Amino acid sequence: MASDTDTPIISIKGLHKSYGSLEVLKGIDMTAYKGQVVSLIGSSGSGKSTLLRCANLLEDSHQGDILFAGEPVRWKGQGSARKPADAAQVLRIRTQLSMVFQQFNLWSHMTILQNVMEAPVTVLKRNPTEVEELARSLLDKVGIGDKCDAWPAQLSGGQQQRAAIARALAMEPQALLFDEPTSALDPELEQEVVKVIKQLAAEGRTMLLVTHDMRLARDVSSHVVFLHQGLVGEEGPPETLFGNPQTERLRSFLSNTSSV
Repeated sequence: MASDTDTPIISIKGLHKSYGSLEVLKGIDMTAYKGQVVSLIGSSGSGKSTLLRCANLLEDSHQGDILFAGEPVRWKGQGSARKPADAAQVLRIRTQLSMVFQQFNLWSHMTILQNVMEAPVTVLKRNPTEVEELARSLLDKVGIGDKCDAWPAQLSGGQQQRAAIARALAMEPQALLFDEPTSALDPELEQEVVKVIKQLAAEGRTMLLVTHDMRLARDVSSHVVFLHQGLVGEEGPPETLFGNPQTERLRSFLSNTSSV
């Protein structure tokens, strides 16, 4: 694990986000260092996915700072009118933070290989021949190298999610962001995706992982953040949070989820 003297890949300080009168994030601090897997756990509505989307600049936060590799996101406006001030900066940061969504979000009109190749070729302007070689190797890596020419609709949910992970990896990002990557899958298919995530964690990839799977969070995380009603209720290494929770809120949450 990286030391505290290293510059974090992602640093969030005092982050607030509201939807109308509903304040979802109430002042979140969170850090992910290079090589760390930071899992975000908590009940539905605690702000986990919103925090992830704000970190990736898919949602505009209303107060607080977001820094990527030490570089602060520049803002204009205040409160609900706050927007990123530099579109080029947002695009550059997003290319370094690849997101894997709950519902796969593959393009149905493209083959699996084309899905994986699209962003590196169109966004990064990389050589298509080189990208195709990379894409095929990544599809092999996630165990669906034989599905290059298939359409998304021809794949199982687990295979589609593994294709989505390969697509995220094709951007060669500094960090991967997972938003409930297994929650839309049957248990058997879920294990296919868990295996890939564990492999990526073992490789030392920087990841932010929103998950309902406490066993996965325990097994792959360097650091776990428990969100409760828009605030960090407790955080620390997985052996501490799962083995010796310090707050009644976390003890109650863990007792109501599957065993870890």
